[in-house]
Amino acid sequence: MNTIRTATLEIAYQQSGPSAGRPVLLLHGFPDDVHAYDGVAPLLATAGWRVLVPYLRGYGPTRFLSAETPRSGQQAALGRDLVDLIDALGLERAVVAGYDWGGRAACIVAALWPERVAGLVTMGGYNIQNIAASGKPTTPAAEYRYWYQWYFQTERGRAGLTANRRALCRLLWELWSPNYRFDDAAYGRTAASFDNPDFVEVVIQSYRHRYGAARGDLRLEATEAQLALQPPITVPTISLYGECDGVSPPEGFERHAQHFTGPYQAHVIPTAGHFLPREAPEAVAEAVCEL
Repeated sequence: MNTIRTATLEIAYQQSGPSAGRPVLLLHGFPDDVHAYDGVAPLLATAGWRVLVPYLRGYGPTRFLSAETPRSGQQAALGRDLVDLIDALGLERAVVAGYDWGGRAACIVAALWPERVAGLVTMGGYNIQNIAASGKPTTPAAEYRYWYQWYFQTERGRAGLTANRRALCRLLWELWSPNYRFDDAAYGRTAASFDNPDFVEVVIQSYRHRYGAARGDLRLEATEAQLALQPPITVPTISLYGECDGVSPPEGFERHAQHFTGPYQAHVIPTAGHFLPREAPEAVAEAVCEL
């Protein structure tokens, strides 16, 4: 385990592979941590990559440097954290790969700082939120899958996440990846990251901000304004989708292609659900290597 400081965070991260290898950053989602890539990182390290797997803000050993910094989980904060980490590590360019929150951070950096990104593997397609359109209802089936997002809009939801974070997050694992079999020990290794003192606040702010129900960090308003334009992604990209994703199924995934104006491929991974790095590590590693 390593740590490095940015202007905002002390970021904890795992590193493997040769230090002179081509760098790739692997980014986890909610509710998960660096162990999501336990099957991916060794494959890439063996192939000669310098593999960096950070804990996102609010997870595991990553900590805010100042009590005054808003505990924001908004998309601009996740993107800013990633480009700050690339700077702190002294990397000119890197391949970035992620899913869920991590996929959002990766897409944001690829869209706004393309000169820093050699290639993108995004699990779930174009992950940049269209907050202006967030009040528009979608299909009843999709609304049903988003129950946890509505729950987090309420103070009861905040209290529930605080009191029952491990049980609630385990339920999401089971719902979102119905074919993924994991034991208590595997879940426990990751669930320890949810004990981070800022986990609840970052999660609640994230889900409220995306629906316009929470104010964002004022220092990130310019970045949010850029993201509101739904900027295209020009870097070489491979998009992966889990066939059985219980929260974001791949139906109509072709519509994401309009956001990618550079070299682009899309693949649906059979039987896999939301937690693609855990369920199909070979497919994720192959996508990174193809870039």
